[in-house]
Amino acid sequence: MSALNDLASKHCLAGSLITNQQVKGDWNRFKISQKQIDSFHDTGFLSGIKLLEPEQVDVLLDELADIQGPDCSGRSLFYEFNSNESVDPTRVLFHALGAWRVSPGFHDILWNPAFTVPASQLLGGPVRFWHDQLFCKPAKHGGVVAWHQDYSYWTRTKPMEHLTCWIALDDASIDNGCLHYVPRSHRWDLLPITGLAGDMDAIKEVLTPDQWHDFNNPVPIEIKKGYATFHHPLLVHGSFANSTDRQRRATVINVFRDGVFSDSNEPLLHGVPAVPKGQTMGGTFFPLLFDPKCGIVQHE
Repeated sequence: MSALNDLASKHCLAGSLITNQQVKGDWNRFKISQKQIDSFHDTGFLSGIKLLEPEQVDVLLDELADIQGPDCSGRSLFYEFNSNESVDPTRVLFHALGAWRVSPGFHDILWNPAFTVPASQLLGGPVRFWHDQLFCKPAKHGGVVAWHQDYSYWTRTKPMEHLTCWIALDDASIDNGCLHYVPRSHRWDLLPITGLAGDMDAIKEVLTPDQWHDFNNPVPIEIKKGYATFHHPLLVHGSFANSTDRQRRATVINVFRDGVFSDSNEPLLHGVPAVPKGQTMGGTFFPLLFDPKCGIVQHE
């Protein structure tokens, strides 16, 4: 992984994880049903969507091992790279943004029609890339991801037409720290940030009694590796510690509907040129991935 080989400039397939046949084939076969779309808008999430075959996940895990290793020369291209973001000294939470710039597999999954087609349906239009994430909880001492809303970290963009896709790279279960959702919390207002990798109860401080009552029944999202769950940018979610003998690794693709604009004159991501406030987001770092009028969008 050379620091000089920035895959952000390549808005097409860079490796062999996703084939041109997949991209240029009949992408309509990846469409989700109207019932699934309605369920997403009702609850704020849609889980159990298969995106990757086991052998594709294995390729990504090999690339992930390289990223986490001491010889990853492309680390300077990451927007954030936290070998351990946990505030608990006995726990570990690896969290990084920017793998698409250095790793061909994590780059190419952005153009996977099994992802882009449902994303377009849920957003109701063309899909642009925002940024990716890696969340890894090692066996026995994996840390938490505290309750939060994604858009609370993204208010430098407007309007709020974003979508998150969380992809399991290991079987994710209650025991090893799978995601938990608070159904219909996407109907709440934007909440203050209370920390991403700290106290699971910190969010109590910013909730009404009725909202806190809804935390009595969060829904665990147990999914097999290669499967994904989509959620709304206001949906409250988090994941508990991993004390099992199994790792819990995941990659996340965050996208927005074409037309979202910058609401800040500061760089939207570390190391990325600023997009002037009021200007529509696009270009090298925020490529158009899919347009329902013409399908997958690729440019050299």
